[in-house]
Amino acid sequence: MSEQKQTQRHVVIVGAGMAGVQTAVALREQGFEGPVTLIGAEPHQPYDRPPLSKAVLLGKAEHSAFDVDFESLGVDLRLGLDVTGLRPADHELVTEEGRFPYDVLVIATGAHPLTLPGTEGVPGVHLLRTLDDAVRLGPVLADRSSVVVVGAGWIGAEFATAAREAGCAVTVVEAAALPLAGALPAEVATAMAGWYAESGAELLTHARVDTVRPGAVALADGRELPADAVVVGIGARPATGWLDGSGIALDPSGAVTADDRLRTSLPDVYAVGDCASFPSARYGERLLVHHWDNALQGPRTVAADILDAAPAPYDPVPYFWSEQFGRFVQYAGHHEGADTLVRRGDPAGASWSVLWLRAGVPVALLAVGRPRDLAQGRRLIEAGTPLDPVRAADPAVPLKSAVLLEP
Repeated sequence: MSEQKQTQRHVVIVGAGMAGVQTAVALREQGFEGPVTLIGAEPHQPYDRPPLSKAVLLGKAEHSAFDVDFESLGVDLRLGLDVTGLRPADHELVTEEGRFPYDVLVIATGAHPLTLPGTEGVPGVHLLRTLDDAVRLGPVLADRSSVVVVGAGWIGAEFATAAREAGCAVTVVEAAALPLAGALPAEVATAMAGWYAESGAELLTHARVDTVRPGAVALADGRELPADAVVVGIGARPATGWLDGSGIALDPSGAVTADDRLRTSLPDVYAVGDCASFPSARYGERLLVHHWDNALQGPRTVAADILDAAPAPYDPVPYFWSEQFGRFVQYAGHHEGADTLVRRGDPAGASWSVLWLRAGVPVALLAVGRPRDLAQGRRLIEAGTPLDPVRAADPAVPLKSAVLLEP
């Protein structure tokens, strides 16, 4: 490693969420001694997002700041600073305070939640993405308000769970036929639809919002729902608008198209986390993973490449979890392209799993209250180990014991 590379290059990280913070941490852990600057648009100390829809929202915690001593790490924190543009030819960022030079840039700006058209500026309409969002929603739950949740995805289910725990009347409006329609196939999501009623929440499917006004949500079919508050959870888009005009390559979703070491199309520029897609040799397609584990793992590859450590291609088995309606849901892998679905246990019960195979090899697993299935299944997916589908379908048989033995 050259002395110039190690001691003189200034690494600037834009985005102070999990991916940005972990990039700074990984650089130091892997021996980088040069200057590191971490820029965050929010004024708060960098914080973790999963607790926002749980402990912070319910008032059980005031914040979810990362337990990282940035001063001892020698990381210069620039908080409350908006980055508005990138001038790659000059190796400069454009910020509200002027130009900011870099030698190496890491883009970790995450994703912005999608807004519901026509609701901008309407009182009582909320998103749940930032600490400020969670703080604003706290009184809604404390007052046991009537709440309409738009979108029965992961964040909608988690918010509905917290709202019911707080004693709110909750109605969830979903345009598709089932919850999690964009994330899971119908034969799996069907089992989850009943969880809403069990919790006391009302789930309205095939339902579209027409208009929202203070105190009410009008649906396209003429129904009107009382709503002290409306929480919108209809997806997110990579936060890359500030890159317009930079010439950086983006995919149709707006994500930066990184390579298998998370390098972008621009020299000395990397992208990691929710704002970047990457090619997966494991799954034969480009993946955009909006989950915590991707923001944790990717930075290690970025740091290693900055240090010229020749990292292995970045090709993780995606993983995430969700706590909803008294259930711990975990998912590992990517089920698109699977040819076989194997059920382990009764989906009407308290715990069950679904395993997806392609040519006999596991590619994804969803576990509800079966963490051992998830742990073993994730390792089998990573190793590409063929399974006996008959034994794998027996919930009493550990997945590691369902490995297909060669004759």
